[in-house]
Amino acid sequence: MGSTSAENNGTGEFATSGVDRRSLIKRSAALGLVSVPAMGFLSACASGGGGGDQDKAKAGKKTAKNPLGVNDTAQMEFVLFDGGFGKEYAQDAVKIYEKNFPKAKVKFSATQKIQSTLQPRFNQGNPPDLIDNSGAEQMDMGVLVGKNQLADLTPLLDAPSYDDPNKKVRDTLRPGIVEMGQFDGDKVWILYYAYTVYGVWYSKKALDSLDEEYPKTWDQMLAVCAKAKKKGMAGWTYAGKYPYYIPFSLYPMIGKVGGREVLDAIDNLEPNAWKHPAVKDCFEAYYELYKKGYILKGTPGLDHIQSQTAWAQGKALFLPNGSWVENESAKVIPADFEVTVSAPTGLDDNDKMPFGTIWASGGEPFIVPAKAKNGLGGMEQLRIMLSEASSKNFTSKVKSLTAYNGGTDGIELTPGLKSGVAALELAGENVLNPRIQDWYVQLQKEKIGVAGLGEMMAGRITPAEAIKKIQAFADETAKDSSIKHYKHQ
Repeated sequence: MGSTSAENNGTGEFATSGVDRRSLIKRSAALGLVSVPAMGFLSACASGGGGGDQDKAKAGKKTAKNPLGVNDTAQMEFVLFDGGFGKEYAQDAVKIYEKNFPKAKVKFSATQKIQSTLQPRFNQGNPPDLIDNSGAEQMDMGVLVGKNQLADLTPLLDAPSYDDPNKKVRDTLRPGIVEMGQFDGDKVWILYYAYTVYGVWYSKKALDSLDEEYPKTWDQMLAVCAKAKKKGMAGWTYAGKYPYYIPFSLYPMIGKVGGREVLDAIDNLEPNAWKHPAVKDCFEAYYELYKKGYILKGTPGLDHIQSQTAWAQGKALFLPNGSWVENESAKVIPADFEVTVSAPTGLDDNDKMPFGTIWASGGEPFIVPAKAKNGLGGMEQLRIMLSEASSKNFTSKVKSLTAYNGGTDGIELTPGLKSGVAALELAGENVLNPRIQDWYVQLQKEKIGVAGLGEMMAGRITPAEAIKKIQAFADETAKDSSIKHYKHQ
């Protein structure tokens, strides 16, 4: 998940040695992406006609300045998702590529329609060289990997870093970034460029005006919402047209209440995973917001921009979102708003994990297609973007951290970014990283999100009905032999 246009993956995860994949996602700081596929989806990707190796650009000579051996006269095509992070940061990095390879033409474009624009080109065997696969029309990553449509990025990761030839690119990345790009082995298919903190976003000024602190238990949450309602402010709003935003705070709440193994079971599509008591309790807690009238009226009909605008205007106190929201809504957020993110409120003191447990991960997934004509050029563009200068440029322009482990010296952090860093410090090792949103995009967005949570939060089905429905969707996906299945290692 990550930046959005209906949205992560955008962008918004960390590591220590000798632990499982999940624990790899540790502390650091944030911002990032999300996305939804169009109905129907990449099913034709397996059959890419045309565009064989004969069309690929010949490799160039490897030198200290060109360690990947990029053909310095070949065109490089870069398609960016035009979402919450904008396109200026990418255009700035393209200028560096053009300066380094003056004989090479770069074809750069930005669109919100990634899937509908690029799926035909994958099918024809003529994809671009580098893609920011994000947004409402994000292509299903699990499908792309399963159908062998992506290039392994190991050559990029093992190349010398842009700033220090004695360091490999992989050694300059925040913990967990490499692991997030893996699906079923050591190969790395995706480079998540942004670093995203997901959670409950609010105005500290608005909360202070209620003489309240952020609630740690659900009883406290309901009390704060009741107080807000008396002052004419709704407790919550969300992207009603894209209710897969709700999991940004709901999933880590489920993990907090029942333990990270509950989320692992959901990711693994295990039978009855959605029937765990923690899922039931958290669904019922969120449904209570609807029943008590604490959701902003009309929310089910709002898209992400409209809900964020209503929130910025003080019509609602809390908003489930990712750290791209500060930049995406910058034009409507008042100067004294004090954008703040918190880990989700839990149920009570019996929760398995402590308050502060949060979802944070890499966002804004960049990919190099297997049939790209100039895949090495696409990787070199990423190597440039993972330099300290490009990382600083991104952070200063879009209020987000990157996968590069550093790049904040001399930059004044914005309120939202500062609070994201603080939230990660509070979380320590209690950082969760649900993988269902990148392993099974269609299941997560269209079925769990729209058909399940969206219907429940609009009051059209009960929590019990939502759970039954979602479990059926998960079981259906688990039994579908046409879908590549993944599991936590």
